[in-house]
Amino acid sequence: MVVIEKPWGKEELLEKNEKYVVKRLTMHKGHCCSIQYHEYKTETVYLLKGSLKIYIGDTKEELDEMVVNQDDFITLNPYRIHRMEAIEDAVYLEASTPELDDVVRLEDNYKRV
Repeated sequence: MVVIEKPWGKEELLEKNEKYVVKRLTMHKGHCCSIQYHEYKTETVYLLKGSLKIYIGDTKEELDEMVVNQDDFITLNPYRIHRMEAIEDAVYLEASTPELDDVVRLEDNYKRV
């Protein structure tokens, strides 16, 4: 298993093959990932523990908010702009197509490009 430390928590790569990727992500309360989208990747997020606020929409300026709790899930299709924010410490699975480098960041609290 590959563990990648992130400024908001960590990402554990559980499986990567030519057809799919499975990650376990831990996000600490009050932290969030980038406002981003993917050009090719489709991903499904399944919350194992905690609570996340997900911002989602077609433009960065008009994002809807939804709260997901344990056992909730959401699928994000290409070009769907999104961001996850931990309301409380959260652990979630992300199953996706295998394009790991397909991230277009629009805004990032940690100044990542």
